[in-house]
Amino acid sequence: MKKEAINTTGAPEAIGPYSQAIKVGNLLFISGQLGIDPSTGKMAGRSVKKQVEQAFTNIAAILFEAGGSMDSIVKTTVYLTNMDKFAEMNEIYEKKFRMPFPARTTIAVRGLPKGGIVEIEVIAIIKE
Repeated sequence: MKKEAINTTGAPEAIGPYSQAIKVGNLLFISGQLGIDPSTGKMAGRSVKKQVEQAFTNIAAILFEAGGSMDSIVKTTVYLTNMDKFAEMNEIYEKKFRMPFPARTTIAVRGLPKGGIVEIEVIAIIKE
């Protein structure tokens, strides 16, 4: 199967040797998105809620570019630098999805690029 890189200006540029997303058949693998506002290159705010909101805005832009939507997401992985912020993350996360919710893993990490406090990666199924 052919791999296709998906890129959009609606999400931050990759800050290393990777693609914003890779499409293989009807599967879309979106690289971890920080709460970076692509128009400024800076974090959308210092709170978990603002960074989660911006990470999902970035994810939605990539999904749109690939022909999908938030409903296309089947799996998420959330990385948090502080599990004490889990409830705050979950408050925003819950508003982004409808039943059935995607499968999810949440992992505590020591640090994230650019001083982020949350990073979210997703796998989606979209039309070929």
